[in-house]
Amino acid sequence: MALINVLLISQVASYVVALILSFCIVVPMSLHQKEFRGNCLLFSTGIWQETDGQFVVNWSSKLYCNYVLIIGIILMITSSVQIYKLSMLMYRGEDSSFLSAFIDVVSTIFLTVSALIAAIIVTLGFMTWCNCMIKRFPSCEIAAGNDIDKADNIDTNGFHIEFGVAQFGTWSSLSIWVGLSVFAVLKLLKYHQIENMKVSMYRERQRLVDDAGYSQDINS
Repeated sequence: MALINVLLISQVASYVVALILSFCIVVPMSLHQKEFRGNCLLFSTGIWQETDGQFVVNWSSKLYCNYVLIIGIILMITSSVQIYKLSMLMYRGEDSSFLSAFIDVVSTIFLTVSALIAAIIVTLGFMTWCNCMIKRFPSCEIAAGNDIDKADNIDTNGFHIEFGVAQFGTWSSLSIWVGLSVFAVLKLLKYHQIENMKVSMYRERQRLVDDAGYSQDINS
């Protein structure tokens, strides 16, 4: 059971880190949607007007930003619930059941894949936007804060920092959830090993009982 206790402590610590990193996704994405009036810059393109230097944006689907934001919220809620559940188990000196361990494996793998998709969307989507920005500005960072789209009345002051944090949050969360998936699989394998050991011990006891009964019948 020592290995299981170590895994339990490792899971709690990892979920705490995952909770902190989820804020690095939710907060900047929420600020971005507010500042860009509900528009999403991920995969958005456009053309620069020569007359007034304004950027005529061909806004991409809002689903890109909404997906990343929703995944961040799900990671936040899941981490909070798991921290509470595992902390209570540690306080009681107990551990999760085999069924609970199996559910943890499925859920962590699902969230790992979801985090990977979110990280790819943020990275590639932001690169697409920045490729448009550098057609006028030396760098994407310098474009932040400039009044480039009066028509949509967007606030560009923080988009570079916000998506820098969002990229850090998504990729870091991915690494943590990969680790959580490994911990969950290891715990499930340990439970499976324990169950096999119990079955083997039960069968061995039954064999010994049967042998003792057979010996008594012969002696009588």
